[in-house]
Amino acid sequence: MSMIKKIFKSYSEREIKRIKPLVKKINELEESMKALSDSELSNMTVKLKEKLKDGKTLEDILPEAFATVREASRRVLGLRHYDVQLIGGIILHQGRIAEMKTGEGKTLVETLPAYLNALEEKGVHIITVNEYLAKRDSEWMGKIFRFLGLTVGLNLNQMSSKEKRKAYNCDIMYTTNNEMGFDYLRDNMVIHKEDMVQRELHYGIIDEIDSILIDEARTPLIISGRSTKSTDLYKTANAFVQTLTKKEVIEEKAKDKEQAEDIANFDYVVDLKAKTATLTGKGAEKAEKYFNVENINDLENSELVHNINQALQANGVMKKDIDYIVKDGEVLIVDEFTGRIMEGRRYSNGLHQAIEAKENVRVADESKTLATITFQNLFRIYNKLAGMTGTAMTEDKEFKEIYNLDVVEIPTN
Repeated sequence: MSMIKKIFKSYSEREIKRIKPLVKKINELEESMKALSDSELSNMTVKLKEKLKDGKTLEDILPEAFATVREASRRVLGLRHYDVQLIGGIILHQGRIAEMKTGEGKTLVETLPAYLNALEEKGVHIITVNEYLAKRDSEWMGKIFRFLGLTVGLNLNQMSSKEKRKAYNCDIMYTTNNEMGFDYLRDNMVIHKEDMVQRELHYGIIDEIDSILIDEARTPLIISGRSTKSTDLYKTANAFVQTLTKKEVIEEKAKDKEQAEDIANFDYVVDLKAKTATLTGKGAEKAEKYFNVENINDLENSELVHNINQALQANGVMKKDIDYIVKDGEVLIVDEFTGRIMEGRRYSNGLHQAIEAKENVRVADESKTLATITFQNLFRIYNKLAGMTGTAMTEDKEFKEIYNLDVVEIPTN
């Protein structure tokens, strides 16, 4: 075992040692909780909320809250939280990452801090990677929360704004990272505050946190809108470029005096190394005649120049069956590293439309970005964030530096 691993393990062991007295307090309450009737156990939620209003903190009521959830789970689901699951729940409540191996019951662990923090009535979000898990857990684990008098919401893609608002206003809500992000973006585009669906992002628990906060961290969520630009200009620019002569060069050789003089005889030059295509002086003169403009470089012709440049790129640089394919009247991007077709992806800034014009397929309306955010920026908005995964130690440094989250390795049961 490496020295680094020894340091990590000793840190986790020290943290767990500090938590064990709390686990002991929870266990001491188990028999008294078992003695309560269903209605008395359910009424613990009211009692614990009253304690918070009287000045107690979440840490003060943690043993009672965890003991309440454990007993409710035993009665409703037939599942009793093990001590290591209590430890995992405490780590999550503290706003940290619990590394728990597969099969250790992470889904059940979430119920402990979710219930405790929901008592503040500010909302708790349990975030999963897909809608199937969100729906399954909201129904399955939701039985515990409903038994204890809390409201449970489920936020899915196909829901209306009214349904989403109701879900966000629940004590505990299950959702996916993608839906959280798009709801946040849509809320930032509304005109009236009452049209927003989210409330303050108070406490979030992320399942498979390494997948969402590390692997997909910088993936931008984007809401696009249709541009008002006409697609006809792409076709006209493409028709113009196809009348031109091109010279292919490699960057270093293009600096040779002899080749520079040769380039002047062509309309545009394609740099094979830099993957660029630009008009020569001769080409610019042809553009001015073709489009009947006095000076192609005038500011008022900037949109025309942009379209010509994209047409040059499409015709001179982008190669069919290498950079893209045409299938069923649609231009599809080919991943340059894997060779796979990237379904649903489009080149930005009008290049995709220029290729569509080149290939004589329907030119789609250009889209423009209306709102965007990355998961990294989204989840740092939460007042308190926690998460679980089976593999977090490998990204321990990144979690600490980017999100100020530390990882505690929970022993197996």
